[in-house]
Amino acid sequence: MQVLPLAGPLLGFDMMADNIIWLDFNDAPEQREEPVSDTDALRVGLLDRLEAVLHYLFPQGRIRGGKFTIGDVDGNPGKSLVVEIDGPRRGLWKDFSTDEGGDVIDLWARSQGRSARHDFPRIAGDIRQWLGLAPQTISPVRRDARSVPMDDLGAYTGKWDYLTPDGELIACVYRYDPPSGKEYRPWDVRARMGRAPDPRPLYNQPAISKQREVVLVEGEKCADALITCGIAATTAMNGAKAPVDKTDWHPLAGKSVVIWPDRDAPGWEYAESAARACVAAGSASVAILVPPTDKPAKWDAAEAVDEGFDCATFIAQGDRRIVKAAAPMLPTFTLGALLDDNSPLPPDLIAPRVLTPAGMLVFGGAPKVGKSDFLLSWLAHMAAGAAFLGMHPPRPLRVFYLQAEVQYHYLRERVKDVRLPSHRLLDARANFVATPQLRLVLDDAGLAQVIPAIANAFGGEPPDIIAIDPIRNVFDGGDAGGENDNGAMLFFLSQRVERIRQAVNPDAGVILAHHTRKLGKKQFEEDPFQALAGAGSLRGYYSTGMLLFRPDETRTTRQLIYELRNGAGIPQRHVDKINGEWREVDANERLVMKDYGERLDAERRRKRDVILQILFDEAALGRCYTANQFAEGFEGKAGLGGERTIRERLSALSTQGYIKYFRNAADYGLPPARTKFGYLCVEGMVLRIPAGEPNPDTGEVPLRELAVQPTHFKCPQSGAALPVENPEVWVYQDDINDSQEPA
Repeated sequence: MQVLPLAGPLLGFDMMADNIIWLDFNDAPEQREEPVSDTDALRVGLLDRLEAVLHYLFPQGRIRGGKFTIGDVDGNPGKSLVVEIDGPRRGLWKDFSTDEGGDVIDLWARSQGRSARHDFPRIAGDIRQWLGLAPQTISPVRRDARSVPMDDLGAYTGKWDYLTPDGELIACVYRYDPPSGKEYRPWDVRARMGRAPDPRPLYNQPAISKQREVVLVEGEKCADALITCGIAATTAMNGAKAPVDKTDWHPLAGKSVVIWPDRDAPGWEYAESAARACVAAGSASVAILVPPTDKPAKWDAAEAVDEGFDCATFIAQGDRRIVKAAAPMLPTFTLGALLDDNSPLPPDLIAPRVLTPAGMLVFGGAPKVGKSDFLLSWLAHMAAGAAFLGMHPPRPLRVFYLQAEVQYHYLRERVKDVRLPSHRLLDARANFVATPQLRLVLDDAGLAQVIPAIANAFGGEPPDIIAIDPIRNVFDGGDAGGENDNGAMLFFLSQRVERIRQAVNPDAGVILAHHTRKLGKKQFEEDPFQALAGAGSLRGYYSTGMLLFRPDETRTTRQLIYELRNGAGIPQRHVDKINGEWREVDANERLVMKDYGERLDAERRRKRDVILQILFDEAALGRCYTANQFAEGFEGKAGLGGERTIRERLSALSTQGYIKYFRNAADYGLPPARTKFGYLCVEGMVLRIPAGEPNPDTGEVPLRELAVQPTHFKCPQSGAALPVENPEVWVYQDDINDSQEPA
């Protein structure tokens, strides 16, 4: 029998080879031996029950026309990943969004976040158990890890696994001790690359997910030392050198976190940065332990355990600096206390009871009804302290408008059209703060950017109103689903929107712009607010609902409908925008909608700008797309519409010269595009790619920037892909025949 040692991750092998044992010395010290002859039996067993296997791995998948489809190897809904069901290719799969593929054994491994090449013994055991086969007896091959040459660093001397709360392997960190001093190397299991995952996970997640109090230390060695004492401990990858902004802190949400720093300056700096991250992640309380003054420099938790120090008492009673105190107990009031409280009610943020302190208003409407334009005018009036359509602020309000649809230049164009009383304009100039078009989701990483921006927007003063427009573009429903799912909507409201409010001003009013579903006329007349997507959770959570509704699509008059929880009902109003100003009109006054063609052209120009900006920004993040990949990846995002609509816009933009293509993918470290045109390219596009060796302390890979030059363009006359004569020259055609393209 032949044994082949590997110095690094296995890049390719023939699973049908006879009598070969593969040993991967770059992943784990445990046994890695698996006779390849057993692979055939496992593959045949899986293929015999292929349909059951696929439904077991991917419950949300579908079988159509002899093929099984699913979104990706993580099991998300979709149709990018296709598995052959019929014929000689039965069991082979391909993910058309990533150009990855393989056989059924590799698909099983990928669905578990593992690699059939590196984790075959473990994968084989899982498959045998599922098939009901007896475990195979293997004679272990013993070896000394230190005796196997790995690379210039030598063999690793320590290894720590980073797992999900469910025990799935995310990454490994290896320690080496070459003559030059200790060094650490991360391995991203899912990406199968020698790098840290993005974001970086916390250590010991299966244990800390079950505990209410967690101790955060520097490094895996200290965490392991406390774990042996029965203490739930964790660490960020790379300890004190961890990039806090690249670490996923959300497993500490709702936890009481105690940070135990090393007794030195870097340790305290790390503790303070980590404490701020824990607060932003929603930890219930955060405290930093002060190391005893009689301990030596760099004294840490591992040394404390070695010397028999009473760690449990120190954690519970030691000197500490409170960063965030635990929330008080749930308040309760007797009927007598409520009857005897005659203090004045807090003033409405927007009267009459439209938005109350700490209230939430959901402002909904169908696409193209004018929600954003209406909201911009309304918020500007509130910032000016001016009345708007019968709604009154008590004073000029500080308004933060977090919007994710309009780019900067078109935002400034819109605000110049808002008509405010001249004597109120000075207040509005300082009190209204808006973001340009956001391209982020309000997950933990997004909140880490948004919360500081809102907190610092008004020179240290808290905002009175936080408006988010629209929900769809920034929605994060956790693992529950999309915005139409009530559980996902409840998660977004309680764990995302409320975290923003609690972090910047618990008494701030929140306004959420949201879209409505189509309802029949009778349904709308009976209960119009049921048209809101995720209405079940929204209506149980908000204090006010508002709808802007156009009963007749051929006319411009809208209905403004209210649903108040904290006050008496407000009669619905009929409104319209006349000469650039929103006004209340008579119910019978209906103006015919004009300039439909101009509005349609404006929407096409908006989509053009959105697509070009996305391609430019994605390249800066190291990602390039073919037309199919882009259409599938951004379907339903940024208001671009469906997959077919996006493809048609890409085709039109390439005909007009706004988009070109490059086929020399290898020059940029990209896989072949597998299309006749190649990768999409826009003017001035810069691609960031890895350059050089990783930093020995953090594992960070340095990046370099490459200007992307087109090699081909689409001929406007024939539609053929023709070579570019001068890649520096971009000529944009007039939008001839563009009106024939869908918006």
